Amino acid sequence: MKTLLITRPMPEPVVVRARESFDVTVRQSNLPLRDNDLRHALREYDLIMPTLGDAFDKHVFADVATPRCKLLANFGVGYNHIDVEAATAVGVGVTNTPGAVTDATADIAMTLMLMSARRAGEGERLVRSGQWQGWHPTQMLGLHMSGKHVGIVGMGRIGQAIAQRCFFGFGMKVSYFNRSPRPMEFEAQRFESLTGLAAEVDFLVAAVPGGAETHHLIGAEVFAAMPSHARFINISRGDVVDESALIAALQEQLIGGAGLDVYEFEPKVPEALRTLENVTLLPHLGTAALEVRTSMGMMAVANLEAFDQGRALPNAV
Repeated sequence: MKTLLITRPMPEPVVVRARESFDVTVRQSNLPLRDNDLRHALREYDLIMPTLGDAFDKHVFADVATPRCKLLANFGVGYNHIDVEAATAVGVGVTNTPGAVTDATADIAMTLMLMSARRAGEGERLVRSGQWQGWHPTQMLGLHMSGKHVGIVGMGRIGQAIAQRCFFGFGMKVSYFNRSPRPMEFEAQRFESLTGLAAEVDFLVAAVPGGAETHHLIGAEVFAAMPSHARFINISRGDVVDESALIAALQEQLIGGAGLDVYEFEPKVPEALRTLENVTLLPHLGTAALEVRTSMGMMAVANLEAFDQGRALPNAV
């Protein structure tokens, strides 16, 4: 029976299923693996189920050139914390869990859009402070979302799920920025220029994967192009955004607000962001529903089982 390290506590059904096929060790810390722990894991286990923050980069693989581990079955769709090329070079496969996260992440995008537009976080803070003096006609006027124009940066599974919710649920006009056109069941305009898209929309939503190609894709030039009432939403990866440029845009009120579920140096959130009233901040809740996290874990275990049985990996990256 192969040994398996699960790097974080998981929903119980995931662990139960994994134990049916593997000799499982579940690490009881919710912090990412660091330095020697990363190297130890590659040397001591046949299989690993890592997740966000477990930085299996090229330096780790350089130090462990002949790893015992032969598969990193990532828990999550994003895998920019794993250097896939370096892993492949030393004989380690990598899988992920696409599909399982699509609807939950799209739902969080809509949550952030509504919270930012209707100033929900600011309003809740007012009520909790005990300083709310009651309703009046001009109290905390925000932006009506129905019928507005949304621009989606990245039209993969999650981007398309967001677009569907915006179009069918809120009657919004949909535009997007993507390397190639996407066939949609409703009219959606593709922009060749990211700044061109930013200039036209009421909501700009980042839904691209992380990695070198998208690092700081959205920065000062994009925020400068946005209308002053527009909201920026990020449910992708924190380093897709130049966080300092976003802070400046919010402080100078170049944009109407922002809604963030991810951060450039997560879990560190700059004090400048935390003190601003025109930004909604969530603690990476994109897939934080029990059934979704269980489904992700089951998909990761299915990848491990396929590897163990010599079958094609369902979700190889």
